[in-house]
Amino acid sequence: MSQYVVIDLEMCKVPHGRRTAAFPWSLELIEIGAVLMNECFEITDEFKTYVSPEFGFVDHFIRDLTGICQKDTQNAPCAQDALSAFTEWLPEDAVIVSWSMTDRSQFKKELSGKAIDLPALLPYFETWTDCQKMFGDAMESRRQYRLSEALVFASIDYSDGAHDALIDAKNTAMLFKQLKTDTFSPNPYMTDADEKPCTYSAFAELSTLFSMVG
Repeated sequence: MSQYVVIDLEMCKVPHGRRTAAFPWSLELIEIGAVLMNECFEITDEFKTYVSPEFGFVDHFIRDLTGICQKDTQNAPCAQDALSAFTEWLPEDAVIVSWSMTDRSQFKKELSGKAIDLPALLPYFETWTDCQKMFGDAMESRRQYRLSEALVFASIDYSDGAHDALIDAKNTAMLFKQLKTDTFSPNPYMTDADEKPCTYSAFAELSTLFSMVG
């Protein structure tokens, strides 16, 4: 039976002047948080590491948004070492789960943009599961819900700490368990009739905000 690794990433901004032909993207990995769930959807282990950015840096905006400080990342493992440690921690039969597919995309950018060779990680991309889409399907809606919204709809008393990678991973895991065990039932006191479509992930939110400031 498969095990599940529910993951969340945090990123920092890469200024235009520090982007390269190999790494032209506006965001760079600075934290990985993940929890391991067994076939009964019980959390059995967790993983967390800060990552030292090669091109970007932790500015005041990122510090205020995530609680991550420059000192947290300056002596942290580089992306090569952090991703290697994460891959070694992953069980061979694990399916990775995240809130949207932007974390999967960021992993791929880190690997290609920094010439990181981790063939053992590549098979996980094929079975990567989008919990945000699963929730939208359960709601019979095309909306892309924020994780915080989805937790309220699911009546989950969640840990408050948006943009902390490990906390977001744990919160996503609680919702994923409901969806996989058919115990999800939308809170009857909640309605999204007047809500506008939106997305929730550090990647999507940061991308939107950074596009405003160039």
